[in-house]
Amino acid sequence: MDRRSEPNRSAIYATTLVAFLAIAGIAVVDPILPAIGEAIGVTAWQVELLFTAYIAVMAVGMIPATLASGRFGFKPVLVTGVSVVGLAAILASFSNDIVQLSVLRGVWGLGNAMFFATAMVVLVNLANDREWVVGLFETALGLGFAVGPLIGGLLGEVSWRLPFFVCGIFMVLALGVAARKLREPTNKQAPVRVGQIFATYRKPAFITLCVVTAAYNFVFFVVLGYTPLFLRLDVIPLGLAFTGWGLGLAAGILLIGHRLAHRIGAVQTVGVAVGGLLLCMVLFATSTGTAMSLVVLVIAGLFMGLANANLTDLALGLGSADRRVATGAFNLVRWGAAAPAPIISGKLAEHGLALPFWVGFGVLAVGVLVYLAFGHLMAAGYGERVVWNRAARTAEHAPEEPVGEAY
Repeated sequence: MDRRSEPNRSAIYATTLVAFLAIAGIAVVDPILPAIGEAIGVTAWQVELLFTAYIAVMAVGMIPATLASGRFGFKPVLVTGVSVVGLAAILASFSNDIVQLSVLRGVWGLGNAMFFATAMVVLVNLANDREWVVGLFETALGLGFAVGPLIGGLLGEVSWRLPFFVCGIFMVLALGVAARKLREPTNKQAPVRVGQIFATYRKPAFITLCVVTAAYNFVFFVVLGYTPLFLRLDVIPLGLAFTGWGLGLAAGILLIGHRLAHRIGAVQTVGVAVGGLLLCMVLFATSTGTAMSLVVLVIAGLFMGLANANLTDLALGLGSADRRVATGAFNLVRWGAAAPAPIISGKLAEHGLALPFWVGFGVLAVGVLVYLAFGHLMAAGYGERVVWNRAARTAEHAPEEPVGEAY
């Protein structure tokens, strides 16, 4: 489709820019975690509060953000979220202890909940070409995860406070763009009720997806939150290491994820992703040196990209017909399961540096077993088959055109 036929291009690009900055804000902390711990004198599990507080509040905030978007509209909620993130990031740069930092990271997470509960729905409703806008959004997410650690590493070499401050300034600039360029979708929708969100969990295929996603996201944040401490690198090398991870993630999302799904199906692509990540947990735990760990980090990013390219597509196909409801229910599980991973990893590391990876392996193994036992339910609900259960009946109608991953 000709891009000139998109009357809301400026609003779409503005939303995508904010998505990039929001994801970069998640990843910017990675390379400065050891520096923060050293500067303010805290242990590994205490510094991991920066991730756990962020993710926990983001998980809980998804539901009220979804409800608020139905009542007040998408743009006011999205703009408020961007404002909250910018303010929290700037204030975090002036923090003096781990409690202040953790509280502000929690506020940061609330702002991102407001954004991610609304951004994809806004984009899909503004665009004529859904495939184009989904690809644009996924590109922003992949690049955000790749660029965030690089920014954190380069600025963190000067001071651990600087990445927070610069991220806040970026969000203030994004706020100006969002306030001017974003548009409310013209097709008004009825308000969402809490009961609608929890009713989605009655569907066996959706529950299966949620269990697999919960196990996967726990491991995702073991890698993202604990590996910076495990590698024991200086700030800039650590930033470069996670830039490599982010590039692997972006390649999995942009170059392989959907192409593989077109060949073997989205459900089986997720199986490849979690199986590969399970192997990476073993390789992390048995790593013989930094070089090996860095290679595994990039490979893990690639498998994570395969998962991220397809999980939300599956959630929207297997959940409620109302995308807001399906996204709210799915994000509650996704972020809720991820929240304890960093702080648990920090406590486990006190008893053995490889222990967090072995626990991650155990958690993901449960997800893999559930996937093997009930993956055919997801496939049937999504109009696909799985090779280990040919008896699974293909759904009579394929789901609506899927929407991309919202990390």
